[in-house]
Amino acid sequence: MGDNVQVAVRLRPFNERERVRNAKLVIKMENNTTTITDPDGKYPEKKFTFDFSYWSHDGYNEREDGYLEPDGSKYADQAKVFDDLGKGVLENAWKGFNCSLFAYGQTGSGKSYSMVGYNPNKGIIPITCEELFKGIEEKKLTDDAEKEAEYQVSVSMLEIYNETVKDLLNVSSFKKGGLRVRQHPQKGFYVEQLQVAPVSNYSDIEARIAEGTRNRTLAATNMNATSSRAHTIVAINFAQKAKNEAGKSMTKTSIINLVDLAGSERADSTGATGERLKEGSMINKSLLCLGNCIKALADQQEGKHISVPYRDSILTRLLKNALGGNSKTVMIAALSPADINYDETLSTLRFADRAKSIKTKAVVNESPTDKLIREMKDEIKRLQELLENQGSGAVVVQGVSPDDVEEMRKAQEENLRRNQEEMDMMNQTWQQRLEEQRQVSQKLLDVEKTKQEARKTIPHLWNLNEDPMLTGMVLHLTPPGVSTIGNVDPASIVLKGLNIKKDHAVIENDSNSLIYLIPSGSESKLLINGKEITERIELRHNDRIMFGSNHLYVFHHPQDAAKQVKEGKVVEKVSFNSAQEEIAQNKGFDMNRAGKSKEDMLLQEDLIQIMPMVNEANAISEELDKKMLYEIALISPQARGLKDGRTEVSVKAKKLTNGNEFVWGRNDFIDRKFAMQEVYQMYVEEDEDWDKKHQGDYPFSESDDYEVIIGTCYLYVQSLAYLMDMEDNLAIRSFRGTEEGLMSVEAHPFSEAGELLVDEYVEEPGELVGKDIQFMINVKKILALPKRYHKVWCQYKFLLSDEWNKSQEIDASLNSELNFKKMFKTFPVTQQLMDEFENSPVVIQVWGKQRTEPDDPARVTMTTKELLALEDSVMTYTAPKKGVQNRASHESKELRRKESEINNLHVAVGNAKKAQQEIESDNVRLMRENDDAKREMMSMRRKLELLTGMVEEAKHKGDAMLLVKRMDHILKRGEDLASKEILRLIKQIKQQEKQSVPKKFLVTPPPHKSAPPSPPHHSNGASKRKDSSSSSSRSSTPAKVNKSAKSGVCLLL
Repeated sequence: MGDNVQVAVRLRPFNERERVRNAKLVIKMENNTTTITDPDGKYPEKKFTFDFSYWSHDGYNEREDGYLEPDGSKYADQAKVFDDLGKGVLENAWKGFNCSLFAYGQTGSGKSYSMVGYNPNKGIIPITCEELFKGIEEKKLTDDAEKEAEYQVSVSMLEIYNETVKDLLNVSSFKKGGLRVRQHPQKGFYVEQLQVAPVSNYSDIEARIAEGTRNRTLAATNMNATSSRAHTIVAINFAQKAKNEAGKSMTKTSIINLVDLAGSERADSTGATGERLKEGSMINKSLLCLGNCIKALADQQEGKHISVPYRDSILTRLLKNALGGNSKTVMIAALSPADINYDETLSTLRFADRAKSIKTKAVVNESPTDKLIREMKDEIKRLQELLENQGSGAVVVQGVSPDDVEEMRKAQEENLRRNQEEMDMMNQTWQQRLEEQRQVSQKLLDVEKTKQEARKTIPHLWNLNEDPMLTGMVLHLTPPGVSTIGNVDPASIVLKGLNIKKDHAVIENDSNSLIYLIPSGSESKLLINGKEITERIELRHNDRIMFGSNHLYVFHHPQDAAKQVKEGKVVEKVSFNSAQEEIAQNKGFDMNRAGKSKEDMLLQEDLIQIMPMVNEANAISEELDKKMLYEIALISPQARGLKDGRTEVSVKAKKLTNGNEFVWGRNDFIDRKFAMQEVYQMYVEEDEDWDKKHQGDYPFSESDDYEVIIGTCYLYVQSLAYLMDMEDNLAIRSFRGTEEGLMSVEAHPFSEAGELLVDEYVEEPGELVGKDIQFMINVKKILALPKRYHKVWCQYKFLLSDEWNKSQEIDASLNSELNFKKMFKTFPVTQQLMDEFENSPVVIQVWGKQRTEPDDPARVTMTTKELLALEDSVMTYTAPKKGVQNRASHESKELRRKESEINNLHVAVGNAKKAQQEIESDNVRLMRENDDAKREMMSMRRKLELLTGMVEEAKHKGDAMLLVKRMDHILKRGEDLASKEILRLIKQIKQQEKQSVPKKFLVTPPPHKSAPPSPPHHSNGASKRKDSSSSSSRSSTPAKVNKSAKSGVCLLL
């Protein structure tokens, strides 16, 4: 039986970003049990049990030397983690077992802190190396039997990015395709030509790791790669050579693999599924394959007969022994404590939970030294004979293609070369190898030491990187005189990557006093402190400089820094995020955090991440002449068809040859951007198939038949709560807020039996609660859509429902008839539903497909750069041609152009905000209009009820008259007269009946055509009332109010 993989989880403190956003803690730990709580309360708590659960979130003090020590028993410091995990790795290495330590978790979760650490808070890697060499020294000093023993330690460092392997200790391996991974019959998978450097102490290992990290940073920047998407493997090879009890020379070997995996963002959050996932870049492939391998291994432990897909990725091939073979394996999963990372943290916990069921079978790697040499000689002889028998002519093997035969021959030659090298190394003394390596590395160390000394007095540039571990790893000195910047030698500072020209810029250093940066041409892209410059400018200490699209540096001016300190100025600390915030702010985005909500700050964070990616995508499009433009689009929840939520950052892609547009979600664009990088790298490496990497338009564009959301409209259904029909034409608004067309829609109430309810109004919606009512929504037509759409349909969710109701797809025209009827049963009606009717609209999305528009012939012949110059929305600025002698004059011109520049920059986000305001304004207006209509309707109904009551009351009492003043009061005020006033008027009428009644107090019907004219005066009002009544009953003409009776008292029935 093998040993289970040891699994530990570790919770870090809130970082600055999370503290500013008032993040909530979603993780609890008790003993070895870790519990995660859904911040939205939709799902119950989930509990996981591991070998170790480390609480490093709070409960610590910082010592004077900077070490974080526990303030109680709960906090797990670096020493505690090493004692539990690192010591076991070290002990197993001494015994001759292979050991592997994984760090897994999302980007920024604290993997590097546990593995490497910083300052006195050393991680597992440096402590393990220190303790290994301490053990070697103790063995040499204390154990007589071991004094003749020889201990050999060597280190290698590689990176896997985009399924390409690079030797970080050998920059010559940074070539097209990287290094090859081959398989050895006994040792398994290995990297061909990987440099393994002998070391004699921890300082040597530290220096080699620092060298590898610098090379990694340069490679990532030059390739436009993202370090968080790369895996790094540091392998420490430990060999013990000594005589056994029988006096035979024995060699015990162990390989310690220290693996820092790429950020483990959930695969399903990329928005790529199905065929799109197959077409996507290889960035996430290795992590997906690692998850598949762990799942397959876990299934094997349950007795399932299933093969493990190690060969599906480079990472899983190289880690085969660590996962299921000859290795003692430990995994530490780093967790984020914040509610905003709930999904990613839950994914990490599930991954670690599966990993703990894996078993490995480690064996001691011990063999007689003489036997190893003899076996290697025999293998070399066998390979030589095999190659000689093949000869120089073509070899034909039945059933095998000539290319495969040639590949086999090359593999045999490589095995021969590798075995010869290993035998030579074994015959060579360890001291000789150390000396050779020392001479090779001494030159590099001397150069680095000179640089570190020079940076104290000479102005220089140091790099910023999204990975804090890579920040400050690249240094470019700018000594007195002229330093040229370009993408090829003989430039003083060589920068490779997007938008870096052959002659990009010049830095003039006047005796370390005044330093100037001068663009070499109008096409040289330069940003200083977030502002684009096109002319000579003086550099100051701590200036942030962007060369091209992705080379971000900070300028360090020792003399200027000392002057600022002397003057009492506070020198701000610069980070990658703060520099990106500065760039975003100068492009018109609001980066001020004061008074911002949590949602607004998350929006700022997304902008900081997406902005440089959009810039890079545009630069790649321009360089590869893809004729595409990418812009940031801020889309409100209402524009996405949601009732509430936060504004999301998306990207609008526009075909510059025909004007068709597509909108991609944030995660979809990020996946596409990494695929663009992959294509660009193939282009740089002059791969003939660079433009055939992906099928169709992916990743730069979409087919014109791609489904796009045209806009949304809002159907307010308050009238249904009163059982009233409604019909309206609704504006269809795009995410920009522009009106794209109209939607003709109606809504009706129905009975339980499905009968249309007519004239069955209710005074209050609460009267419907508990009853069985149905409601029908009919989307009749979609009108006046732009001509570029040839298909159209709509979809919406009815109130309190999560189910999409989707219409059929029809041909688009100026009058597209959908007649999409949908009946909704509410058996019974609830108060919650009535509240929704009163307060929430039904948000209807309108979707379509664009016509395959022919490309504009004039635009097809233009380059992407020329097409971008025609776009009004592209935010560009060309400075005046006059030279600038110093920073002050440049800044005065910056101030004069500031307003114009900001106005142009605000175009990108202004539309989104305007759309939000217009939508909110329309919502308020519609709600007011509905409220006014509802109040007017209720008033009319009330008046009608009062008048009806008057008539019924008169009929019941047998009265033949109605009080005109009473009617007038009802019609004007919507309420009846007071009882006392009614009695007073009746009493007045009765008194007038006893006397002569003036004509103006009576309203009489017109005489019947056959009747004689009425006399002008009567002595008896009662007889007049009787005659009039009789006449009225005979006539079909209704009674009319006498126009001369301005203050009539009664109306004859």
